[in-house]
Amino acid sequence: MWAGRWASSASHIYNRSVTSSETWTWLHSPVFRATPLDLKAEADLHFLQGINQLIGHGWPYSPDGVEYPGWRFYAAGAFNDKNPWWIVMPDLSRYLQRLSFVLRQGAPVTDVALYLPTDDAWAQFSPGKVNLIETLRDRLGPDVIPAVLDAGYAFDFVDDDALKAAGAVEGTTLRVGSARYRAIVVPGVERIPIGTLRALDAFARAGGVVIATRRVPDLAPGFLATTADHAQVREIVHHLFEAPDAAGVRVLDERAQLGAELIRRLRPDLSLSPAVPDIGFVHRRTAAADVYFVANTGNLPQRATATFRVDDAHAELWNALDGHMAPVAAGTAAGGGRSITLDLEPYESRLVVFSPQARSPVGSLRLPPPSESLDIGDGWTVAFGADGLTSRMNRLRSWTDDERTRYFSGVATYEKEMVVPDRMTGRDVALRLDFGEGRPLTAQRLRSGTQAWLEGPVREAAVVYVNGQRAGSIWCPPYSLGVTALLHRGANTLRILVGNLAVNHMAGHALPSYRLLNLRYGVRFEPQDMDKVQPQPAGLLGPIRLIASHGIGPS
Repeated sequence: MWAGRWASSASHIYNRSVTSSETWTWLHSPVFRATPLDLKAEADLHFLQGINQLIGHGWPYSPDGVEYPGWRFYAAGAFNDKNPWWIVMPDLSRYLQRLSFVLRQGAPVTDVALYLPTDDAWAQFSPGKVNLIETLRDRLGPDVIPAVLDAGYAFDFVDDDALKAAGAVEGTTLRVGSARYRAIVVPGVERIPIGTLRALDAFARAGGVVIATRRVPDLAPGFLATTADHAQVREIVHHLFEAPDAAGVRVLDERAQLGAELIRRLRPDLSLSPAVPDIGFVHRRTAAADVYFVANTGNLPQRATATFRVDDAHAELWNALDGHMAPVAAGTAAGGGRSITLDLEPYESRLVVFSPQARSPVGSLRLPPPSESLDIGDGWTVAFGADGLTSRMNRLRSWTDDERTRYFSGVATYEKEMVVPDRMTGRDVALRLDFGEGRPLTAQRLRSGTQAWLEGPVREAAVVYVNGQRAGSIWCPPYSLGVTALLHRGANTLRILVGNLAVNHMAGHALPSYRLLNLRYGVRFEPQDMDKVQPQPAGLLGPIRLIASHGIGPS
Protein backbone atom coordinates (compact mmCIF):
# COMPACT_ATOMS: atom_id res chain seq x y z
CA MET A 1 0.00 0.00 0.00
CA TRP A 2 3.06 2.27 0.30
CA ALA A 3 2.95 3.32 -3.36
CA GLY A 4 -0.71 4.31 -3.03
CA ARG A 5 0.20 7.00 -0.51
CA TRP A 6 2.84 8.35 -2.91
CA ALA A 7 0.22 8.60 -5.65
CA SER A 8 -2.43 10.32 -3.54
CA SER A 9 0.12 12.75 -2.10
CA ALA A 10 1.11 13.80 -5.62
CA SER A 11 -2.56 14.21 -6.55
CA HIS A 12 -3.19 16.43 -3.54
CA ILE A 13 -0.14 18.59 -4.26
CA TYR A 14 -0.67 18.88 -8.01
CA ASN A 15 -4.47 19.20 -7.87
CA ARG A 16 -5.55 15.94 -9.48
CA SER A 17 -9.03 14.80 -8.45
CA VAL A 18 -8.57 11.16 -9.52
CA THR A 19 -5.89 8.89 -8.05
CA SER A 20 -5.62 5.34 -9.39
CA SER A 21 -4.00 2.20 -8.09
CA GLU A 22 -3.60 -1.39 -9.17
CA THR A 23 -5.71 -3.29 -6.67
CA TRP A 24 -6.08 -6.90 -5.47
CA THR A 25 -2.85 -8.32 -6.90
CA TRP A 26 -2.07 -11.57 -5.06
CA LEU A 27 -5.32 -11.17 -3.08
CA HIS A 28 -5.88 -14.22 -0.87
CA SER A 29 -3.95 -16.70 -2.97
CA PRO A 30 -4.12 -19.30 -4.42
CA VAL A 31 -6.03 -18.27 -7.50
CA PHE A 32 -9.85 -18.46 -7.14
CA ARG A 33 -9.57 -18.34 -3.34
CA ALA A 34 -10.40 -14.65 -2.85
CA THR A 35 -13.88 -13.72 -1.61
CA PRO A 36 -16.03 -10.58 -2.01
CA LEU A 37 -15.14 -9.67 1.58
CA ASP A 38 -11.45 -9.89 0.67
CA LEU A 39 -12.05 -7.45 -2.20
CA LYS A 40 -13.87 -5.00 0.06
CA ALA A 41 -11.28 -5.20 2.83
CA GLU A 42 -8.40 -4.38 0.47
CA ALA A 43 -10.38 -1.74 -1.42
CA ASP A 44 -11.08 0.07 1.86
CA LEU A 45 -7.34 0.12 2.59
CA HIS A 46 -6.77 1.79 -0.78
CA PHE A 47 -9.53 4.33 -0.10
CA LEU A 48 -7.90 5.13 3.25
CA GLN A 49 -4.63 5.76 1.38
CA GLY A 50 -6.36 8.43 -0.72
CA ILE A 51 -7.01 6.24 -3.78
CA ASN A 52 -10.34 6.85 -5.52
CA GLN A 53 -10.06 4.83 -8.71
CA LEU A 54 -9.39 1.11 -8.49
CA ILE A 55 -7.77 -0.75 -11.38
CA GLY A 56 -8.70 -4.35 -10.64
CA HIS A 57 -6.11 -7.11 -10.99
CA GLY A 58 -7.29 -9.22 -12.59
CA TRP A 59 -9.70 -10.74 -15.03
CA PRO A 60 -7.81 -13.45 -16.99
CA TYR A 61 -9.19 -14.28 -20.42
CA SER A 62 -10.42 -17.80 -21.09
CA PRO A 63 -11.59 -18.87 -24.56
CA ASP A 64 -14.64 -21.03 -25.05
CA GLY A 65 -14.03 -24.71 -24.55
CA VAL A 66 -11.42 -24.38 -21.79
CA GLU A 67 -12.20 -26.67 -18.88
CA TYR A 68 -13.84 -24.95 -15.89
CA PRO A 69 -12.80 -22.77 -14.13
CA GLY A 70 -10.74 -21.56 -17.08
CA TRP A 71 -7.32 -20.10 -17.54
CA ARG A 72 -5.81 -18.26 -14.67
CA PHE A 73 -2.94 -15.84 -14.15
CA TYR A 74 -0.62 -16.75 -11.31
CA ALA A 75 -0.74 -13.33 -9.60
CA ALA A 76 -4.46 -12.63 -10.01
CA GLY A 77 -7.50 -13.65 -8.04
CA ALA A 78 -9.59 -14.34 -11.16
CA PHE A 79 -12.38 -11.94 -10.31
CA ASN A 80 -14.75 -12.93 -13.09
CA ASP A 81 -17.91 -14.94 -13.67
CA LYS A 82 -16.01 -18.21 -13.24
CA ASN A 83 -16.22 -17.61 -9.49
CA PRO A 84 -19.74 -18.52 -8.28
CA TRP A 85 -19.85 -15.57 -5.88
CA TRP A 86 -20.08 -13.40 -8.99
CA ILE A 87 -23.84 -13.20 -8.27
CA VAL A 88 -23.12 -10.32 -5.83
CA MET A 89 -20.57 -8.51 -8.00
CA PRO A 90 -23.16 -5.85 -8.97
CA ASP A 91 -23.65 -5.00 -5.29
CA LEU A 92 -19.90 -4.99 -4.60
CA SER A 93 -19.33 -2.79 -7.65
CA ARG A 94 -21.96 -0.30 -6.53
CA TYR A 95 -20.21 -0.05 -3.15
CA LEU A 96 -16.92 0.71 -4.88
CA GLN A 97 -18.57 3.15 -7.30
CA ARG A 98 -20.29 5.14 -4.56
CA LEU A 99 -17.11 5.55 -2.57
CA SER A 100 -14.96 6.31 -5.62
CA PHE A 101 -17.37 9.09 -6.56
CA VAL A 102 -17.70 10.60 -3.08
CA LEU A 103 -13.94 10.54 -2.48
CA ARG A 104 -13.37 12.64 -5.59
CA GLN A 105 -15.56 15.49 -4.35
CA GLY A 106 -14.17 18.68 -2.87
CA ALA A 107 -10.62 18.82 -1.56
CA PRO A 108 -8.67 16.62 0.86
CA VAL A 109 -8.16 17.81 4.43
CA THR A 110 -4.60 16.77 5.27
CA ASP A 111 -2.91 18.33 8.29
CA VAL A 112 0.53 16.74 8.29
CA ALA A 113 3.27 16.68 5.68
CA LEU A 114 5.75 13.85 6.12
CA TYR A 115 9.11 14.81 4.66
CA LEU A 116 10.74 12.11 2.54
CA PRO A 117 14.54 11.86 3.13
CA THR A 118 15.32 11.35 -0.54
CA ASP A 119 18.95 12.47 -0.28
CA ASP A 120 19.54 10.01 2.55
CA ALA A 121 18.08 7.26 0.39
CA TRP A 122 20.32 8.14 -2.54
CA ALA A 123 23.34 8.18 -0.27
CA GLN A 124 22.47 4.66 0.87
CA PHE A 125 22.31 3.18 -2.65
CA SER A 126 24.84 0.53 -3.60
CA PRO A 127 25.37 -1.50 -6.79
CA GLY A 128 22.41 -3.78 -7.25
CA LYS A 129 20.35 -2.02 -4.59
CA VAL A 130 18.81 1.13 -6.03
CA ASN A 131 15.13 0.81 -5.06
CA LEU A 132 14.09 4.30 -3.92
CA ILE A 133 10.68 3.38 -2.54
CA GLU A 134 11.98 0.49 -0.43
CA THR A 135 14.95 2.47 0.82
CA LEU A 136 12.73 5.37 1.86
CA ARG A 137 10.44 2.96 3.67
CA ASP A 138 13.40 1.64 5.61
CA ARG A 139 14.60 5.17 6.37
CA LEU A 140 11.21 6.23 7.70
CA GLY A 141 10.95 3.16 9.92
CA PRO A 142 7.86 1.44 11.33
CA ASP A 143 6.70 4.02 13.88
CA VAL A 144 6.31 7.46 12.34
CA ILE A 145 3.27 6.78 10.14
CA PRO A 146 1.24 4.90 12.83
CA ALA A 147 2.06 7.70 15.29
CA VAL A 148 0.57 10.33 12.97
CA LEU A 149 -2.49 8.28 12.04
CA ASP A 150 -3.26 7.11 15.58
CA ALA A 151 -3.09 10.70 16.82
CA GLY A 152 -5.98 11.55 14.48
CA TYR A 153 -4.38 13.22 11.45
CA ALA A 154 -4.20 12.53 7.73
CA PHE A 155 -0.82 13.01 6.04
CA ASP A 156 0.87 13.38 2.68
CA PHE A 157 4.42 12.73 1.61
CA VAL A 158 6.37 15.77 0.42
CA ASP A 159 9.88 15.98 -0.96
CA ASP A 160 12.45 18.61 -1.81
CA ASP A 161 11.33 19.03 -5.43
CA ALA A 162 7.72 19.72 -4.42
CA LEU A 163 8.77 22.15 -1.70
CA LYS A 164 11.13 23.98 -4.05
CA ALA A 165 8.71 24.17 -6.99
CA ALA A 166 5.41 24.75 -5.21
CA GLY A 167 6.07 25.48 -1.53
CA ALA A 168 5.20 28.70 0.26
CA VAL A 169 4.38 29.82 3.78
CA GLU A 170 0.92 31.35 4.05
CA GLY A 171 0.23 32.47 7.59
CA THR A 172 0.59 29.42 9.81
CA THR A 173 0.05 27.10 6.85
CA LEU A 174 2.61 25.45 4.60
CA ARG A 175 1.21 25.46 1.08
CA VAL A 176 2.68 22.92 -1.31
CA GLY A 177 0.88 23.25 -4.61
CA SER A 178 -2.82 22.76 -3.93
CA ALA A 179 -2.23 21.14 -0.53
CA ARG A 180 -2.26 22.97 2.79
CA TYR A 181 -0.43 21.58 5.82
CA ARG A 182 -0.42 22.71 9.43
CA ALA A 183 2.56 20.59 10.45
CA ILE A 184 5.56 18.88 8.88
CA VAL A 185 7.46 15.94 10.34
CA VAL A 186 11.15 15.46 9.49
CA PRO A 187 11.82 11.80 10.39
CA GLY A 188 15.38 10.82 11.28
CA VAL A 189 16.93 12.90 8.49
CA GLU A 190 20.73 13.23 8.12
CA ARG A 191 21.04 15.20 4.85
CA ILE A 192 18.79 18.06 3.82
CA PRO A 193 19.15 20.81 1.19
CA ILE A 194 19.75 24.27 2.60
CA GLY A 195 16.78 25.64 0.64
CA THR A 196 14.44 23.08 2.21
CA LEU A 197 15.78 23.82 5.67
CA ARG A 198 15.24 27.57 5.21
CA ALA A 199 11.64 26.92 4.14
CA LEU A 200 11.03 24.82 7.27
CA ASP A 201 12.56 27.51 9.45
CA ALA A 202 10.32 30.18 7.89
CA PHE A 203 7.27 27.97 8.42
CA ALA A 204 8.14 27.41 12.09
CA ARG A 205 8.81 31.14 12.67
CA ALA A 206 5.37 31.90 11.18
CA GLY A 207 3.70 29.64 13.75
CA GLY A 208 3.67 26.37 11.85
CA VAL A 209 4.54 23.06 13.51
CA VAL A 210 7.92 21.56 12.54
CA ILE A 211 8.91 18.35 14.32
CA ALA A 212 12.17 16.43 13.87
CA THR A 213 12.24 12.85 15.13
CA ARG A 214 15.10 10.64 16.33
CA ARG A 215 17.81 13.09 15.28
CA VAL A 216 18.28 16.43 13.52
CA PRO A 217 19.96 16.93 10.13
CA ASP A 218 23.65 17.86 10.10
CA LEU A 219 24.78 17.44 6.50
CA ALA A 220 24.15 19.09 3.15
CA PRO A 221 23.53 16.50 0.42
CA GLY A 222 25.66 15.63 -2.58
CA PHE A 223 29.32 15.00 -3.44
CA LEU A 224 29.77 18.69 -4.23
CA ALA A 225 28.66 19.83 -0.77
CA THR A 226 31.40 21.84 0.94
CA THR A 227 32.44 22.18 4.55
CA ALA A 228 30.75 25.58 4.53
CA ASP A 229 27.51 23.99 3.31
CA HIS A 230 27.54 21.46 6.15
CA ALA A 231 28.22 24.26 8.63
CA GLN A 232 25.30 26.26 7.28
CA VAL A 233 22.96 23.27 7.70
CA ARG A 234 24.09 22.87 11.33
CA GLU A 235 23.63 26.59 11.97
CA ILE A 236 20.02 26.63 10.67
CA VAL A 237 19.24 23.38 12.50
CA HIS A 238 20.54 24.86 15.76
CA HIS A 239 18.41 27.96 15.22
CA LEU A 240 15.36 25.84 14.35
CA PHE A 241 15.52 23.04 16.90
CA GLU A 242 18.09 23.65 19.61
CA ALA A 243 18.38 27.36 20.49
CA PRO A 244 16.48 28.71 23.53
CA ASP A 245 14.01 30.45 21.21
CA ALA A 246 13.78 27.52 18.76
CA ALA A 247 10.42 27.40 16.96
CA GLY A 248 10.77 23.76 15.95
CA VAL A 249 10.65 20.76 18.24
CA ARG A 250 12.58 17.50 18.38
CA VAL A 251 11.22 14.21 19.72
CA LEU A 252 13.42 11.16 20.24
CA ASP A 253 10.80 8.40 20.44
CA GLU A 254 8.27 8.49 17.61
CA ARG A 255 6.02 5.81 19.03
CA ALA A 256 5.76 7.36 22.50
CA GLN A 257 6.13 11.09 21.80
CA LEU A 258 5.27 12.11 18.24
CA GLY A 259 1.50 11.70 18.45
CA ALA A 260 1.32 13.45 21.82
CA GLU A 261 3.37 16.36 20.49
CA LEU A 262 1.09 16.77 17.48
CA ILE A 263 -2.01 16.68 19.68
CA ARG A 264 -0.48 19.25 22.01
CA ARG A 265 0.01 21.65 19.11
CA LEU A 266 -2.88 20.79 16.77
CA ARG A 267 -6.47 19.77 17.37
CA PRO A 268 -6.92 16.26 15.89
CA ASP A 269 -9.16 15.91 12.86
CA LEU A 270 -10.69 12.72 14.28
CA SER A 271 -10.14 11.32 17.77
CA LEU A 272 -11.53 8.07 19.15
CA SER A 273 -12.31 7.17 22.74
CA PRO A 274 -11.15 4.57 23.44
CA ALA A 275 -8.36 4.63 20.87
CA VAL A 276 -8.89 2.09 18.08
CA PRO A 277 -5.86 1.76 15.75
CA ASP A 278 -7.86 -0.46 13.36
CA ILE A 279 -10.20 2.43 12.48
CA GLY A 280 -8.89 4.73 9.76
CA PHE A 281 -10.36 7.76 8.05
CA VAL A 282 -10.21 10.11 5.08
CA HIS A 283 -11.59 13.65 5.25
CA ARG A 284 -12.74 15.66 2.23
CA ARG A 285 -14.37 19.07 2.30
CA THR A 286 -16.82 20.44 -0.24
CA ALA A 287 -18.60 23.77 -0.36
CA ALA A 288 -21.61 22.19 1.32
CA ALA A 289 -20.26 19.53 3.69
CA ASP A 290 -17.41 17.82 5.48
CA VAL A 291 -17.27 14.19 4.43
CA TYR A 292 -15.38 11.55 6.43
CA PHE A 293 -14.87 8.02 5.16
CA VAL A 294 -14.36 5.85 8.25
CA ALA A 295 -13.45 2.16 8.02
CA ASN A 296 -12.75 -0.65 10.45
CA THR A 297 -9.79 -2.47 8.93
CA GLY A 298 -9.80 -5.26 11.54
CA ASN A 299 -11.69 -8.50 12.08
CA LEU A 300 -13.34 -7.53 15.39
CA PRO A 301 -16.33 -5.22 15.97
CA GLN A 302 -15.39 -1.81 17.31
CA ARG A 303 -17.38 0.73 19.28
CA ALA A 304 -16.01 4.15 20.17
CA THR A 305 -16.96 7.77 20.66
CA ALA A 306 -15.66 9.61 17.60
CA THR A 307 -15.00 13.35 17.82
CA PHE A 308 -14.71 15.15 14.50
CA ARG A 309 -13.09 18.56 14.03
CA VAL A 310 -16.35 20.09 12.83
CA ASP A 311 -18.38 22.69 14.71
CA ASP A 312 -22.09 23.61 14.56
CA ALA A 313 -23.07 21.03 11.95
CA HIS A 314 -25.66 18.28 11.62
CA ALA A 315 -24.38 14.72 11.23
CA GLU A 316 -25.53 11.95 8.92
CA LEU A 317 -24.40 8.38 8.35
CA TRP A 318 -24.27 7.19 4.75
CA ASN A 319 -24.05 3.48 3.97
CA ALA A 320 -22.15 2.95 0.73
CA LEU A 321 -23.32 -0.68 0.55
CA ASP A 322 -26.95 0.21 -0.15
CA GLY A 323 -26.98 4.01 -0.48
CA HIS A 324 -29.04 4.50 2.68
CA MET A 325 -28.63 7.88 4.43
CA ALA A 326 -29.88 8.79 7.89
CA PRO A 327 -29.30 11.53 10.47
CA VAL A 328 -27.42 10.60 13.61
CA ALA A 329 -27.38 12.29 17.00
CA ALA A 330 -24.21 14.35 17.46
CA GLY A 331 -23.09 16.04 20.64
CA THR A 332 -20.68 18.89 21.22
CA ALA A 333 -17.36 17.69 22.61
CA ALA A 334 -15.75 19.41 25.58
CA GLY A 335 -12.77 20.58 23.54
CA GLY A 336 -14.84 21.46 20.51
CA GLY A 337 -16.03 19.39 17.58
CA ARG A 338 -18.96 17.06 17.09
CA SER A 339 -19.09 13.59 18.67
CA ILE A 340 -21.06 10.53 17.63
CA THR A 341 -21.06 6.91 18.70
CA LEU A 342 -19.30 4.88 16.04
CA ASP A 343 -20.36 1.24 15.95
CA LEU A 344 -18.59 -0.78 13.25
CA GLU A 345 -18.71 -4.48 12.48
CA PRO A 346 -15.52 -6.22 11.29
CA TYR A 347 -14.36 -4.64 8.01
CA GLU A 348 -17.37 -2.32 8.03
CA SER A 349 -17.21 1.25 6.77
CA ARG A 350 -19.34 4.38 6.86
CA LEU A 351 -19.44 7.86 5.41
CA VAL A 352 -19.98 10.42 8.18
CA VAL A 353 -21.25 13.66 6.65
CA PHE A 354 -21.53 17.03 8.41
CA SER A 355 -23.48 19.91 6.90
CA PRO A 356 -25.38 23.01 8.08
CA GLN A 357 -28.69 21.61 6.83
CA ALA A 358 -30.49 18.93 8.84
CA ARG A 359 -32.03 15.98 7.03
CA SER A 360 -35.51 14.87 8.03
CA PRO A 361 -35.38 11.63 10.03
CA VAL A 362 -35.91 8.65 7.73
CA GLY A 363 -34.94 5.81 10.03
CA SER A 364 -31.72 4.51 11.45
CA LEU A 365 -28.80 2.58 10.01
CA ARG A 366 -28.79 0.62 13.24
CA LEU A 367 -31.91 -1.03 14.61
CA PRO A 368 -32.56 -1.12 18.38
CA PRO A 369 -31.95 -4.36 20.27
CA PRO A 370 -34.23 -7.17 19.08
CA SER A 371 -37.52 -7.71 20.88
CA GLU A 372 -37.88 -11.30 19.73
CA SER A 373 -36.61 -13.66 17.10
CA LEU A 374 -37.76 -16.68 15.10
CA ASP A 375 -35.31 -19.49 14.35
CA ILE A 376 -35.58 -20.39 10.65
CA GLY A 377 -32.42 -22.45 10.36
CA ASP A 378 -34.16 -25.77 9.67
CA GLY A 379 -36.27 -27.29 6.92
CA TRP A 380 -34.47 -25.93 3.87
CA THR A 381 -34.61 -27.57 0.46
CA VAL A 382 -31.34 -26.99 -1.41
CA ALA A 383 -30.90 -27.50 -5.17
CA PHE A 384 -27.32 -27.53 -6.46
CA GLY A 385 -26.63 -26.05 -9.87
CA ALA A 386 -28.53 -27.21 -12.93
CA ASP A 387 -27.81 -30.93 -12.50
CA GLY A 388 -30.90 -31.67 -10.44
CA LEU A 389 -29.07 -32.64 -7.24
CA THR A 390 -31.33 -31.74 -4.32
CA SER A 391 -30.77 -32.02 -0.59
CA ARG A 392 -33.05 -31.59 2.39
CA MET A 393 -31.26 -29.71 5.15
CA ASN A 394 -32.97 -29.97 8.51
CA ARG A 395 -29.78 -28.50 9.91
CA LEU A 396 -27.65 -26.02 7.99
CA ARG A 397 -24.22 -27.37 7.13
CA SER A 398 -21.34 -26.82 4.74
CA TRP A 399 -21.62 -28.39 1.32
CA THR A 400 -18.24 -29.97 1.94
CA ASP A 401 -19.78 -32.18 4.65
CA ASP A 402 -21.52 -34.20 1.91
CA GLU A 403 -19.33 -36.23 -0.44
CA ARG A 404 -21.77 -35.51 -3.28
CA THR A 405 -21.16 -31.76 -3.04
CA ARG A 406 -17.68 -31.67 -1.49
CA TYR A 407 -16.09 -30.38 -4.70
CA PHE A 408 -19.12 -28.49 -5.98
CA SER A 409 -18.45 -24.94 -7.18
CA GLY A 410 -21.51 -23.08 -8.32
CA VAL A 411 -24.79 -21.58 -7.14
CA ALA A 412 -27.20 -23.48 -4.90
CA THR A 413 -30.79 -22.41 -4.28
CA TYR A 414 -32.16 -22.58 -0.71
CA GLU A 415 -35.95 -22.51 -0.35
CA LYS A 416 -38.42 -22.76 2.49
CA GLU A 417 -41.76 -21.44 3.69
CA MET A 418 -41.79 -19.32 6.82
CA VAL A 419 -44.83 -18.40 8.92
CA VAL A 420 -44.64 -14.95 10.48
CA PRO A 421 -46.81 -14.68 13.62
CA ASP A 422 -49.13 -11.71 14.10
CA ARG A 423 -47.10 -10.34 17.00
CA MET A 424 -44.09 -9.83 14.68
CA THR A 425 -45.97 -7.59 12.26
CA GLY A 426 -47.36 -4.08 12.52
CA ARG A 427 -46.46 -0.48 11.83
CA ASP A 428 -44.06 -0.21 14.76
CA VAL A 429 -42.09 -3.38 13.99
CA ALA A 430 -38.92 -3.64 11.91
CA LEU A 431 -37.92 -7.07 10.63
CA ARG A 432 -34.57 -8.33 9.46
CA LEU A 433 -33.05 -11.62 8.46
CA ASP A 434 -29.95 -12.33 10.50
CA PHE A 435 -27.45 -14.90 9.20
CA GLY A 436 -25.17 -14.97 12.24
CA GLU A 437 -21.76 -13.51 12.96
CA GLY A 438 -18.34 -14.07 11.46
CA ARG A 439 -15.54 -15.89 13.23
CA PRO A 440 -12.29 -13.92 13.51
CA LEU A 441 -9.12 -15.70 12.47
CA THR A 442 -5.62 -15.16 13.76
CA ALA A 443 -3.87 -12.88 11.30
CA GLN A 444 -0.72 -14.33 9.77
CA ARG A 445 2.19 -12.78 7.94
CA LEU A 446 1.70 -13.32 4.21
CA ARG A 447 4.43 -13.63 1.62
CA SER A 448 2.48 -11.22 -0.58
CA GLY A 449 -1.01 -9.84 -0.93
CA THR A 450 -3.74 -9.42 1.65
CA GLN A 451 -6.91 -11.10 2.86
CA ALA A 452 -9.74 -10.55 5.32
CA TRP A 453 -9.14 -12.53 8.52
CA LEU A 454 -12.77 -13.46 9.06
CA GLU A 455 -14.87 -16.52 8.25
CA GLY A 456 -18.45 -15.48 7.64
CA PRO A 457 -21.65 -17.47 8.24
CA VAL A 458 -22.38 -17.14 4.50
CA ARG A 459 -19.75 -18.79 2.32
CA GLU A 460 -19.29 -16.77 0.21
CA ALA A 461 -22.20 -14.73 -1.13
CA ALA A 462 -25.99 -14.85 -1.10
CA VAL A 463 -28.82 -13.08 -2.91
CA VAL A 464 -32.06 -13.12 -0.91
CA TYR A 465 -35.58 -13.18 -2.35
CA VAL A 466 -38.66 -12.74 -0.12
CA ASN A 467 -42.01 -13.64 -1.65
CA GLY A 468 -40.42 -13.44 -5.08
CA GLN A 469 -38.88 -9.99 -4.62
CA ARG A 470 -35.17 -9.31 -4.33
CA ALA A 471 -34.41 -8.17 -0.78
CA GLY A 472 -30.66 -7.68 -1.23
CA SER A 473 -27.41 -9.56 -0.92
CA ILE A 474 -25.21 -10.84 1.92
CA TRP A 475 -21.43 -11.01 1.49
CA CYS A 476 -19.85 -8.91 4.24
CA PRO A 477 -20.60 -7.84 7.82
CA PRO A 478 -23.11 -7.12 9.13
CA TYR A 479 -24.63 -10.37 7.90
CA SER A 480 -28.22 -9.15 8.14
CA LEU A 481 -30.84 -7.70 5.82
CA GLY A 482 -33.91 -5.54 6.40
CA VAL A 483 -37.06 -7.23 5.07
CA THR A 484 -39.91 -5.33 6.77
CA ALA A 485 -41.57 -4.17 3.54
CA LEU A 486 -41.48 -7.61 1.94
CA LEU A 487 -42.95 -9.81 4.69
CA HIS A 488 -46.55 -10.17 5.86
CA ARG A 489 -48.24 -12.12 8.59
CA GLY A 490 -48.77 -15.77 7.85
CA ALA A 491 -46.97 -17.84 5.21
CA ASN A 492 -44.03 -16.31 3.32
CA THR A 493 -41.56 -17.86 0.90
CA LEU A 494 -37.79 -17.46 1.10
CA ARG A 495 -35.43 -18.21 -1.76
CA ILE A 496 -31.70 -17.65 -1.30
CA LEU A 497 -29.11 -18.09 -4.04
CA VAL A 498 -25.70 -18.93 -2.59
CA GLY A 499 -22.42 -18.93 -4.51
CA ASN A 500 -19.15 -20.34 -3.18
CA LEU A 501 -15.57 -20.45 -4.55
CA ALA A 502 -14.27 -22.00 -7.76
CA VAL A 503 -11.34 -23.36 -5.77
CA ASN A 504 -13.56 -26.19 -4.49
CA HIS A 505 -13.91 -27.52 -8.04
CA MET A 506 -10.15 -27.19 -8.54
CA ALA A 507 -9.52 -29.22 -5.38
CA GLY A 508 -11.41 -32.17 -6.81
CA HIS A 509 -9.70 -32.18 -10.20
CA ALA A 510 -6.17 -32.42 -11.52
CA LEU A 511 -4.33 -29.13 -11.36
CA PRO A 512 -2.84 -27.75 -14.59
CA SER A 513 0.66 -28.85 -15.53
CA TYR A 514 3.09 -26.23 -16.83
CA ARG A 515 5.84 -28.74 -17.62
CA LEU A 516 5.67 -28.41 -21.42
CA LEU A 517 5.30 -24.64 -21.19
CA ASN A 518 8.35 -24.43 -18.96
CA LEU A 519 10.37 -26.68 -21.25
CA ARG A 520 9.66 -24.40 -24.20
CA TYR A 521 9.96 -20.98 -22.58
CA GLY A 522 11.69 -21.59 -19.28
CA VAL A 523 10.19 -21.01 -15.84
CA ARG A 524 8.63 -17.56 -16.20
CA PHE A 525 6.40 -17.76 -13.13
CA GLU A 526 5.57 -19.92 -10.15
CA PRO A 527 1.89 -20.52 -9.32
CA GLN A 528 1.56 -19.35 -5.74
CA ASP A 529 0.24 -21.43 -2.82
CA MET A 530 -1.03 -24.32 -4.95
CA ASP A 531 -0.55 -26.53 -1.90
CA LYS A 532 -3.49 -24.64 -0.39
CA VAL A 533 -5.92 -25.69 -3.11
CA GLN A 534 -8.47 -27.53 -0.99
CA PRO A 535 -12.25 -27.37 -0.60
CA GLN A 536 -13.45 -24.48 1.52
CA PRO A 537 -16.63 -24.40 3.63
CA ALA A 538 -19.57 -23.43 1.42
CA GLY A 539 -23.21 -22.43 1.72
CA LEU A 540 -25.30 -21.07 4.60
CA LEU A 541 -23.74 -22.20 7.87
CA GLY A 542 -26.30 -20.64 10.20
CA PRO A 543 -27.86 -19.80 12.46
CA ILE A 544 -30.54 -17.88 10.54
CA ARG A 545 -33.16 -15.92 12.44
CA LEU A 546 -35.97 -13.52 11.69
CA ILE A 547 -35.49 -10.70 14.19
CA ALA A 548 -38.23 -8.26 15.16
CA SER A 549 -37.49 -4.87 16.74
CA HIS A 550 -40.54 -3.19 18.21
CA GLY A 551 -41.08 0.52 18.66
CA ILE A 552 -39.65 1.61 15.31
CA GLY A 553 -41.20 2.36 11.95
CA PRO A 554 -40.67 0.25 8.83
CA SER A 555 -37.16 0.22 7.35
